[in-house]
Amino acid sequence: MQRILYSLFLLALPSLGFSQYYWEVGGSLGASNYLGEMGGEENTRKDFIADLKFEKTKFAAGAFVRYKAHPVISVKGALNYCRIAGDDALSTNPGRNGRNLSFRNDIFELSCEGEYFFYEINDLGHTYRYRNNFRLYGFLGVAGFFSNPKANLNGTWYALQPLKTEAVDYSRIGVAIPSGIGLYFTIEKKYRIGWELGWRKTFTDYLDDVSTVYADPQDIPTVTGIQLANRTDPNAFKSNSEIPHPNNYKPGSKRGDPSHKDAYFFSTINGSYVIRGRSKFYRSKYSHIFKGKKYKKRKIRAKF
Repeated sequence: MQRILYSLFLLALPSLGFSQYYWEVGGSLGASNYLGEMGGEENTRKDFIADLKFEKTKFAAGAFVRYKAHPVISVKGALNYCRIAGDDALSTNPGRNGRNLSFRNDIFELSCEGEYFFYEINDLGHTYRYRNNFRLYGFLGVAGFFSNPKANLNGTWYALQPLKTEAVDYSRIGVAIPSGIGLYFTIEKKYRIGWELGWRKTFTDYLDDVSTVYADPQDIPTVTGIQLANRTDPNAFKSNSEIPHPNNYKPGSKRGDPSHKDAYFFSTINGSYVIRGRSKFYRSKYSHIFKGKKYKKRKIRAKF
């Protein structure tokens, strides 16, 4: 009789929702790009992706932990790496092309994001086993990042922040606001594969080391810094007499646009594993029942 009662109790657990899938761990791999002073078409800077140079798309990778806090809300913590780059030589804007600056930047980011699931298919294929699903979500969060812009001079890459190419001592540590959309498929309640597009709004204009005006060489502490601060290409102006002579690229003249902050973004493919656990209610009320018993527990899968 006692065995029968225990068996009935175990069979009732799925309807009570004691078995939960709160946590998952995973990784991401994809592409990265940025919006800043370098790139763009013939006109002046445009917002969002209109100014991107897709030739300078680089790579991104990361690891994350996601916690299901509510049926439609999850919280994700992630450690991400990406490389961004830019080159005036690719721009059709004559002023930028003549400026002749270039850079690359390896960014390390630690982020916390809230995800809201606004569309869901709970039972893909209508199997009535609820083992596979699809979700579409938007996210918003906060991130801290380390940025280290570099430029190449005669085959050697130099970190630009210590060189003070604009005679400005900016920080390499910054804050960003991640936002975007994503989706994923869950397979057999345990495995997830998805895609995410995330835009990072920053509060710095120095991801590319270009922001304000050309500094007086006397205010730049090193010879290398002076060389990398002004790399104007005289040949860029020979075909258009309306473009100012490169000598106009002198101390105090425009080097960047401080009215717009830099931004970067990821487009990644994500894979993760869902960890099965017990709810707090189950642990506090019923876990003691099976202590010391030799009965084999039946594995239970609940809605995830």
